[in-house]
Amino acid sequence: MNMNFDNFTNVTSSQERDLEMSRVFPSLMRKVYVWMAMALAITGVVAYGAGNSPALIQLLYLGRGPIILACLVELAIIWYLTSRIQKLSLVAATTWFIIFAVINGLTLGWIFAAFSSAAIAKTFFVTAGTFGTMALIGSYTKKDLTKMGGILFMALIGLIIAGLVNIFLKSVMFDYIVSGIGVIVFTGLTAWDAQKIKRNLLMAPDTGEGAQKVALLGSLSLYLDFINLFLYLLRFFGNRR
Repeated sequence: MNMNFDNFTNVTSSQERDLEMSRVFPSLMRKVYVWMAMALAITGVVAYGAGNSPALIQLLYLGRGPIILACLVELAIIWYLTSRIQKLSLVAATTWFIIFAVINGLTLGWIFAAFSSAAIAKTFFVTAGTFGTMALIGSYTKKDLTKMGGILFMALIGLIIAGLVNIFLKSVMFDYIVSGIGVIVFTGLTAWDAQKIKRNLLMAPDTGEGAQKVALLGSLSLYLDFINLFLYLLRFFGNRR
C-alpha cells in the first residue's frame, strides 16, 4: 500500500509540475529573448563607445594583445557559466552574462571604426530578420533538429579551423567562402538552439530559479548565434570606410 501511495504521490507531483510549467512556459520563453536583447543592447552601446573613442582604439585595436586577452576572458566566462550554472544564483549568473556582453562590446568596437553606420545598420536589420525567422522555425517546427545540430557543430569546428588558417593565407576569396559557410552554419544553429531551449525548459526540474537559469543559458546561446551571424553577414553587406 505504501508503494502504491508513493507512486500516486509521484504521479500527482509530476502532473502538478507539468501544469505549472505549461502556465509559466510563455513567460520563460519571453525571458530568453528579453535577456538576449538586453545583452545585445549592452554590447552595441559599449562597441559604439569603444569604436568612437580614439583612446580606446589606440589601446584595444592597434595591437593584438588586448583583443586576444579579451577573447580568452570571454571563453573563460562561457565555460564558467555553462559548467557552474547549477551552483550559481540567478543574480550571479545574470551578472556574469552582463560582464560577458560588456567585454564582447569592447572586442567588437573596431566595427564602428572600420564600417559606416549605414552598413552596420543594414547588416543588423538583415541579421535580425534572418535570426527571427529561424528562431520561429526552430520553436514551432515538429521536426527533430537534433541530427542537424550535430552536423552544424562539426561544421562550426571546421569553420574555426578555416578562419585560423586564413589568418596566415590572407586570401580575400577564401574569406568570402568561409563567411558564406558561416552564415549557413549560424542560421541553422539559430533554429537548432531555439528548439533545444524549448525542450530544455519543458524538461526543467522546477518552474522557479532552476528553469530561469536554463532560460538564461538559452539566451546566451542565441546571443552568440546572433553576434556571429551578424559578423559573417557584415563581410558581405559592410562597406569599409
